[in-house]
Amino acid sequence: MNFKAFTFIFCLLLLSCNTKNDMQINNNLAKYQPLALGEEQAQKIMALPMHCLLVEYPNKLGQVLNEASELKSPKALRPVFYGCFDWHSSVHGYWSIITLLKQFPEMDADSKIAAVLNQQITPENVQVEIDFFNQPHNKSFERTYGWAWFLKLQQALQTWDNPQAQQWHKTLQPLEEIIVTRYTDYLQKLVYPIRTGTHDNSAFSLALLHEYATTTNNEILLQTIKDFALKQYGNDVNCPIAYEPSGHDFLSPCLQEAWLMSKILDTDAYRTWLKQFMSSLFNSEFDLQVAQVADRTDGHLVHLDGLNFSRATCLFEIANKLPELQHLKPLGAKHFNAAFPNISDDDYMGSHWLGTFALQALQAQ
Repeated sequence: MNFKAFTFIFCLLLLSCNTKNDMQINNNLAKYQPLALGEEQAQKIMALPMHCLLVEYPNKLGQVLNEASELKSPKALRPVFYGCFDWHSSVHGYWSIITLLKQFPEMDADSKIAAVLNQQITPENVQVEIDFFNQPHNKSFERTYGWAWFLKLQQALQTWDNPQAQQWHKTLQPLEEIIVTRYTDYLQKLVYPIRTGTHDNSAFSLALLHEYATTTNNEILLQTIKDFALKQYGNDVNCPIAYEPSGHDFLSPCLQEAWLMSKILDTDAYRTWLKQFMSSLFNSEFDLQVAQVADRTDGHLVHLDGLNFSRATCLFEIANKLPELQHLKPLGAKHFNAAFPNISDDDYMGSHWLGTFALQALQAQ
């Protein structure tokens, strides 16, 4: 066979493969319908944080005691964010409420929700929160998961053209300033990233922090995040997603890192990085089995419902960055749809936080 004939046959085979891949991608996309949040579903999610926001017990304090006088009730220690089992869940419960009200203002036609927030977010209450954060052994309290969600709450309030929201934002600003400073200082001394599938995961919190910093035009913070991400993740290759999930993950270490880097790198650089980090995502038949929960009354095992939501968020965001990865969107929808029926008030271990992760996935589309 001469060279010209070989080249012709090779091109035909390549065209055939590309056509097959394009057909597979198109078939996958044909199955994908963008997820929409209707008012009934919004009411369902809203009911969860509104129920738990003022529920003091059960409660996981997570504090370090310096002396006996610091042993107080959750409400006495943290009069704004004492409900929903722990501080960070209370914070992102507020974020869920604000996010829903921005989209469905008619949900608070009688102003009952606003009345609760006015009761909770006062200068006096915020000062008590600040005093707690300034205790000698609690300066790393909620680092960095709770910090990131608090800044997301401030982002949501700042971007809502609503007088009450602007007042809540202003009232919370002194705590915001403390957290931004502590986060910036922490990133400069964190020698290694934290790659767990739970709260400590560095990439997850940094992705939220990047969104906040972008909205607030905080160039110093954006540069700090970029420097950290490039140094700690820029040379990562071959992420072993086959080893995921661990038994109580609610985050995917591999996908969270890929999501973060989609915010840090431009499109071409990201494509190059991702092919080294997780080349399997470029396979149009890439798949992940949804995580299974054996007992939703177990606060750790129910994390896996959250994993399905957070995977959906990452898959949507990654696909939004690279047009050739649109086949990841049906996979994200599959994970979302597997978890959404499990959002209910049946058990407090899931109801106090899962709605937040559902909303985050919906926003990521």
